[in-house]
Amino acid sequence: MLIQARPTTDPELATLIAAQQPEPEDVQYLVGVVDGRAIACGGLRALDAQTGEITRVYVRPAFRGRGIARQLLAALEEMALGAGHTVLRMEMGADQSAAVALSRSAGYVERPDGPGRVRYEKHILVAA
Repeated sequence: MLIQARPTTDPELATLIAAQQPEPEDVQYLVGVVDGRAIACGGLRALDAQTGEITRVYVRPAFRGRGIARQLLAALEEMALGAGHTVLRMEMGADQSAAVALSRSAGYVERPDGPGRVRYEKHILVAA
C-alpha cells in the first residue's frame, strides 16, 4: 500500500470523505492507495501548537482487516511529529470497537469525554 498526501479537492478523497460526516477545512488528509485507487483516508487537525487531533480514519470495507488503518495511523503520527505536535488525540464513540482496539494497541490512553464519547490521547516524543 502507498500512502499519499492529497489536496481536499482530489475527487477520490472527496468520495472517501463523503462516506463520513463533514469535516472542517483545516484538516490535512492522507490517502491510502492500492492499485491506483484511494481505499483509505485519515486526517490531522491542529488543536494548538503542541496538540493534534487524528480524525476521520476510514478504510473501505473490502480492504479492512489488512493492517491498513494501522499503517495510516503511523503515517498520521509522523505527519503530526513533523508539525511539532507532542500530544495526539482521537475522539470516538464507545461503539466503535475496532477503532478503540487500534487506539489502545497503538499506545493511546482512554480519557472520558462525556456521555457516549471517549477521547484517546498519546504523548509522542520528538527524537533528539
